[in-house]
Amino acid sequence: MDSFELNKIIGALLGVVFVIFSVSLLSETFFHSPAPETPGYAIVVPEGEGPAEGDGEQAPESVLPLLADADPSAGEAVFKRCQACHTVEEGGPNKVGPNLWGVVNRPVASHEGFSYSAGMQEYAQGGEVVWDYENLDHFLASPKAEVSGTAMAFAGLKNVEDRANVIAYLRTLSNDPAPLPEAPAEGEGEAEDDSQATGDGQEAAPAEGGAQAAPMEDSAEEAPAEQQEAETEEGADGGEAAAPAEEEQPAATEQ
Repeated sequence: MDSFELNKIIGALLGVVFVIFSVSLLSETFFHSPAPETPGYAIVVPEGEGPAEGDGEQAPESVLPLLADADPSAGEAVFKRCQACHTVEEGGPNKVGPNLWGVVNRPVASHEGFSYSAGMQEYAQGGEVVWDYENLDHFLASPKAEVSGTAMAFAGLKNVEDRANVIAYLRTLSNDPAPLPEAPAEGEGEAEDDSQATGDGQEAAPAEGGAQAAPMEDSAEEAPAEQQEAETEEGADGGEAAAPAEEEQPAATEQ
């Protein structure tokens, strides 16, 4: 290969480099996109539309008023989602979760032979906390929210009727089912409101009477003053009217 052919190859390479460099400069000129001063996007939220500071997640509806009419058969159907981790027969083995026979009113983290998570043991407070209807309701609604650090991966039952039915089914898993919580009698709340309304009215009446009685007291205080002035004038004129007033004072002292 002579020098002429080598020069042509080098010139061709330089030409390619020049073309690529020129294209990159032109493309940067036409499609220039400067970096933003502040990375990301600013989302403007109008005042008053966001949640108020300190507002937590709304508490789920309680199942206690629904337990008396809950359907254990429907709860058993919902409980099928839990059968992969729990057994329910008396003396049944533990699986991923403990056996749930007699779970209602059983002390938390107390089933023999099951290794509970540290979060559940802390929630149990040494056996002082039991799985009553209220605690079961909160735990089934959101296990992670009720027991921080629990190993239970179940997301929870958001429907209050599903929770009531499941708890009614769990109640049947016992030789001596726990008594149901007493539901408030119908009209009890209305009766309390009526009594409060009546009490408010009775309290208001003396206030009005007191306001009316004030002028009477003033007039009673003014009357003796006028009478004393009249007696003084009569005593100054005749001297006879003042004498009976002096005689009446010892009688008042005796009384």
